[in-house]
Amino acid sequence: MSERRISIRGIDHMGLLGLQDVNLRHLQETFDATIVVRGGEIILKGSEEELDALERIFSELIFILNRSERVTPADVQTVTQVVLAEAKAKPAEPRPAERPGKEPSRSVVLYTKSGIIRPKSAGQERYYRATLENDIVFVIGPAGTGKTYLAVAIAVAALRERLVDRIVLTRPAVEAGESLGFLPGDLREKIDPYLRPLYDALQDMLPADKLRKFTETNVIEIVPLAYMRGRTLNNAYVILDEAQNTTALQMKMFLTRLGINSKAIITGDITQVDLPSQSQSGLIQIRDVLKGIEGIEFVYLTERDVVRHRLVRDIILAYDAYDAARLEPTKARSEATETPTETTREQTVESTR
Repeated sequence: MSERRISIRGIDHMGLLGLQDVNLRHLQETFDATIVVRGGEIILKGSEEELDALERIFSELIFILNRSERVTPADVQTVTQVVLAEAKAKPAEPRPAERPGKEPSRSVVLYTKSGIIRPKSAGQERYYRATLENDIVFVIGPAGTGKTYLAVAIAVAALRERLVDRIVLTRPAVEAGESLGFLPGDLREKIDPYLRPLYDALQDMLPADKLRKFTETNVIEIVPLAYMRGRTLNNAYVILDEAQNTTALQMKMFLTRLGINSKAIITGDITQVDLPSQSQSGLIQIRDVLKGIEGIEFVYLTERDVVRHRLVRDIILAYDAYDAARLEPTKARSEATETPTETTREQTVESTR
């Protein structure tokens, strides 16, 4: 007998399982396998063939749920018939663990209208696990590693599961190496360009009408970092994006906003700091300040975790190599200046005498 677990974190359990678990009971009566719902997981125990079929059925039912917001007993019956018919028509394919190479992650962060959001690399898996085990997680890594997107997905899943009452997303409004000058429009229109990546992630994960409703009622709030001062955020999932562009004082201000039953994810790329040269990045400093505190974890992503275009990884490696080559002569000159020669030492001793 085998066992598998299906994560249903962030899913409306009643919408999936039916009123008084009518959909669940139909599957329990159809299959010999044991099907138990415990917390945010469906636990399956039975033969490999039945578990394969049940995984496929639940995947299809969750897809239906995200499109129509509820699964009817008729949907369950139809999907079950189709899956069982297909299973009889062709031999079962080997499971991922039986295929050569590394087994993909089985963690599911969020089911959306477009599909499943899950960690796509070992680094992203560590990142996701860290958010489950800690209240504050710092995620540091290069562009394209999914830092912001995964953070928003984790927060939306917590909101759907009613672990928090709202989501607050914030970014420092710092120009990235260019002066944008005067921006026309009201306050919201002025700051929206800085916050656009957060809106883009939310639009991928939530239907337009639900996102509009959440933003109008402040269930989801997107604000510049400067507007966080003086607030206390209870029962909230708070995300600070582009944290490399916060000053040390801004970082302290943000971290002290957390209230009761709140969690925070802080993301940033310390190789792309846009602050004035005299300002120290709060994200760089905080690594030493909060080192070793229980409930806080730092996760570092690398070019191996890039999930954008394959060339993004090559670009990151090329910049790293270029910077290393450029710093090498400077380092050599610095070492030569700092290390006195034997002649210099003798002259120093002689002058002391």
